[in-house]
Amino acid sequence: MNAATVDDLLARERRGDRTTLVDATGREYDHHWLCTSSWKAGNFLRHSGVREGVTVGVVGEGPLSLLAFFGTTLLEGTTRFDPPTDLADDERFRTLVAPTDEGSAYELPPGAQRVYYGDKPDQPGVHHFDAGLWSENPSFPPLSIDPETALVTDGERTLTHGEALEAARGVVDDRGLEADDRVVVRAPLSTLGTVIAGLIAPLLAEATIVLADGDGGAHEKRGDVAVSSDPAPEPARIDVEEVDY
Repeated sequence: MNAATVDDLLARERRGDRTTLVDATGREYDHHWLCTSSWKAGNFLRHSGVREGVTVGVVGEGPLSLLAFFGTTLLEGTTRFDPPTDLADDERFRTLVAPTDEGSAYELPPGAQRVYYGDKPDQPGVHHFDAGLWSENPSFPPLSIDPETALVTDGERTLTHGEALEAARGVVDDRGLEADDRVVVRAPLSTLGTVIAGLIAPLLAEATIVLADGDGGAHEKRGDVAVSSDPAPEPARIDVEEVDY
């Protein structure tokens, strides 16, 4: 698949009914859902000030966390999965997306917004991601993102759209990922190699992203290729520590 920036993987013409995501419960989502829901997430997060040059912290590794990542991507923001709880001195930090029962553990800089998902938050000024997401406009303005725009950070290194796509193409080519492969994410998204091999590479190859529960499903085979630093039940494995970026 030709793509200059990660948003190209969510373009309108890419929509279709192929399964693109399976969550930890086994529920399947098609690519039409991923594209449209990512556009909704972008429209919603725009209200929280997400834009180019700011960082969005995303807590959790389920479908809503992925939508927060892709929505931030569409707005040219930078995602940091599983950020530290003390963010008070991070001037670039703009929005925290977290489960409602975990969000209060994070200290944010002045002006930063809180967006919680799951149970409806009862704190004043906290946005509810679930409700806002489904009520948002299911379309998105045309984009022209520079490949040098920052995409994702682990707090030490930041990858641009171009760097992440180049690394993902390397994974696709080296591992021979194909459209019927199920790529099981068994490593934390806070590791850049996991984002590249577990999210972006499957989208490039039009393969299926499978989210694995870190506890109960650890020994259950769920797909064809595991993205993990540890042994996994899948017949093939991509070691996130060996992903070249």
